[in-house]
Amino acid sequence: MTAEATDPAGAGNGLPVATAAQVRRATGRLVRADGRAFTGVLLLNVLAAVAGLAGPWLLGRIVDAVRDGGGVDAVDRLALGLLVCAPAQLLLARWARYAGHRFGERTLARVRERFVERALALPASVVERAGTGDLTTRGTADVAAVGTTLRDAGPELLVCSVQTVFLLGAVFAVDPLLGLVGAAGLAPIGAALRWYLRRARAGYLAEGAATSGVADVLAATASGARTVEAFRLQERRTAASRAALTTARGARFHTLYLRSVFFPVVEVSYALPVAGVLLLGGMLHARDAVSLGAVVAAALYLRQLADPLDQVLMRVEQLQSSGASFARVEGLAGAEGPAGAGGPAGVTGASAGGPGAGGGAVPDGDRIDVVGARYAYERGGEVLRGVDLTIRPGERLAVVGASGAGKTTLSRLLAGVDAPTAGAVTVGGVPVAELSPEVLREQVVLVTQEHHVFLGTVRDNLLIAAPDASDARLWAALETVGAAGWVRELPGGLAARLGADRHRTDGSQAQQLALARVVLADPHTLILDEATALLDPATARHAERALAAVLRGRTVVAIAHRLHTAHDADRVAVMEDGLLTELGTHEELVRAGGAYAALWATWHGEPGTG
Repeated sequence: MTAEATDPAGAGNGLPVATAAQVRRATGRLVRADGRAFTGVLLLNVLAAVAGLAGPWLLGRIVDAVRDGGGVDAVDRLALGLLVCAPAQLLLARWARYAGHRFGERTLARVRERFVERALALPASVVERAGTGDLTTRGTADVAAVGTTLRDAGPELLVCSVQTVFLLGAVFAVDPLLGLVGAAGLAPIGAALRWYLRRARAGYLAEGAATSGVADVLAATASGARTVEAFRLQERRTAASRAALTTARGARFHTLYLRSVFFPVVEVSYALPVAGVLLLGGMLHARDAVSLGAVVAAALYLRQLADPLDQVLMRVEQLQSSGASFARVEGLAGAEGPAGAGGPAGVTGASAGGPGAGGGAVPDGDRIDVVGARYAYERGGEVLRGVDLTIRPGERLAVVGASGAGKTTLSRLLAGVDAPTAGAVTVGGVPVAELSPEVLREQVVLVTQEHHVFLGTVRDNLLIAAPDASDARLWAALETVGAAGWVRELPGGLAARLGADRHRTDGSQAQQLALARVVLADPHTLILDEATALLDPATARHAERALAAVLRGRTVVAIAHRLHTAHDADRVAVMEDGLLTELGTHEELVRAGGAYAALWATWHGEPGTG
């Protein structure tokens, strides 16, 4: 990630925030994507503004005609012009707003689609470090703020901006000196606007980051509610929530302070141009330097200027908030891998993709080599301290060790979720973390105890792993994992919708769908991190039978929390304090009388050996 892709508000472990220059370039791309519609909206606004200029000018002409003794016919003709221009302006303005709303909705759809694409391409490790609250806030509150601007504020700002420019230009056309007085009267608004804009972007970015912080704390507390209750962490979580809310409140108060200074200055300043034009115009008219109609027209133009200018300034304030939101939404581009390689491939409850470069390298063979692998989390010490391991194609390897020994971290490196901080993890001679998600999914898949069912149909849930798969292939995958029976009983079969308001899947069915995705992805290596640990015994038996069908003919690396898994494996690797200390068959390690033998004896309730 280059320096340009970062922003102080996005520093730390959070997702990055786009710079002002990047936001401008992204906005330009969105406008160019629907350039004809944008040009049409702009043209309609110009026509509406021109129609709006006729009213004050005609009224000034009427004043001059009456003062000069013009007849009723002249006044009637000018009044007829007023009657024509007023509805013309109304119709053109409404048409411009309608076209602007359609342009905004299409543009918002592009923003949402691009956000989803980038979110799905994020490396899993990036999402985990940033926290789901930040990503959720960007995808909900921030996208909604951008949508409100595109749908409402954008068209209104365009209409009022064009009107403001044309009205001010009309004052200069009536009399340049009156125009200068009117423009000078707007100077306090310009000064207040510069003061506000210098501070608003940072303020709204801080407010968005604080909102994400609140979402992170609430999400972590809710998802870990049982752990909080078990370890009596209620007071600590309450304190964390209070701290996050205090920060959010301070950020909101700061943006409120900016608005409370900006808008009063603006409201007072609206009267200055009109007062200045009337005073100077009266003096000039007394010397016959300008007609009374011109003074009236200029004053009406400036009085008419107040409403669109007020809307412009209000929308500019809204643009600061939505601009900060768009910077957070667009910031996801800076978190992607160089070729969009990324996180959860949707194959299982965990990931089949990582921080890879997404290059075009294709592994030569199925052998996995771990050479001098080290890994350290950003907020902790080194978890792996130089692991060397070769996993032969087709073998079943069990990885055992005490909690915190580094087993799960090793599994994440093998699956490409994380890249080692030193050393290498390769499959077929290619670093796992550099494989694109599509290639990696065909090589290694991590199956965890967390299984997700996506809202949509059964078919939608399966096609995530193989978008081009036929229905026959989907049914074959369901047959393999033993799920075809209950899927056929659903109304619509593969077309049946899953979710809280439709068919609610239980733990066994959710895992069967996840395993069916594994079958469709067809990787040569599966990494199992206690895939049935959270299921009840009856459900676990169904899941284990489905899992056994998936494992046939594949290389299997099992993170073993229950030693019967190790007993049935071809080899057992023992992890202790981030090191691989023993490697061999179950019988060899038991005879050796080392750490594994002690674990085996303890698990069976026998006296320790060795």
